[in-house]
Amino acid sequence: MTSPDAAGGERVRVVVATWGDDDDADRATVSLARGLRDAGMEVVHAGRVPPEALVDTVVQEDADAVGLPALPADAPALLARLTALLADRGVDDVAVFACGPDADLPGRTRLFPPGSPPAEIADWLHGQISG
Repeated sequence: MTSPDAAGGERVRVVVATWGDDDDADRATVSLARGLRDAGMEVVHAGRVPPEALVDTVVQEDADAVGLPALPADAPALLARLTALLADRGVDDVAVFACGPDADLPGRTRLFPPGSPPAEIADWLHGQISG
């Protein structure tokens, strides 16, 4: 859930994680976490976790958003699974994002092109959380 930042505005709480065993994905996750933090967001780095554990972290941290900065070609299916797991836990107000191949996704779920600047993702998150 958003919390006040130093200026009295809303501070977005984001959980970022990595799926798989790819070192490039780990670097992308750290880079995104730093970029979102620099954009004024509170970031929780969950590490390499399976989808069920990631959902547990999102719920425990009362996050506004969850992101996976590097996904394989089946990214839309993985995001659909993550969204379904969140819904199973009664969580329908969390923005879900990742970087991967373009796809048409429902609701507050978005795929950004690989290598998207964190500022672009942060802008989208602010729109999702405050809009």
